Amino acid sequence: MLNMDFTERVVVNTSAMDWVPSPAGGVLRKPLAREEAERGHATSIVRYEPGASFQRHEHPLGEEILVLDGVFSDETGDYPAGTYLRNPPGTGHAPFSEGGCTLFVKLHQFDDRDRTTVRVDTRSTAWLPGQGGLEVMPLHDFEHEHVALVKWPARERFQPHRHFGGEEILVLSGEFCDEHGRYPAETWLRSPHLSQHHPFVETETIIWVKTGHLPL
Repeated sequence: MLNMDFTERVVVNTSAMDWVPSPAGGVLRKPLAREEAERGHATSIVRYEPGASFQRHEHPLGEEILVLDGVFSDETGDYPAGTYLRNPPGTGHAPFSEGGCTLFVKLHQFDDRDRTTVRVDTRSTAWLPGQGGLEVMPLHDFEHEHVALVKWPARERFQPHRHFGGEEILVLSGEFCDEHGRYPAETWLRSPHLSQHHPFVETETIIWVKTGHLPL
């Protein structure tokens, strides 16, 4: 198991990690959290080399993907960098990438009742005004779980707050900060239920963020 104690705060600078091979040739991974070797709960950065493919597989408790670069494909379409996808429980596919791509992937983490297929091109979706100077792009909501992109303008400081159901962040650009440290692009953070912090940025920063999904 890897980072499966959800009561602990986890911070990983993925840019400093080495790629490790997957069962599919040409598909490499940086594991961030994993229940078992090739099944169950998993969060990873995944890279498809040009022409790589993965055999058809099912998603018993769903698959969530953010395409970080390149073009990710399966039998339902081609998804360029900036695409957010959710494949709900009970679905399956045979993914590949003709030109190569890098993904943020979360497996086996859906509520079994969350059956919505999601495809969002974040490059063409409008930002909405958030609290203070923040801009928000909602991606998915199910009961207490909320997923969004958040754009922080330079020198923005947010109010101290507590995370009911936890918080998970992937820093996409800039540098996210709080009283605990500074987190450059490609940093993954997971904070447990009822954790709290006082976040801020010095330069414009974009994060992927999910709240309300961790064990209480």
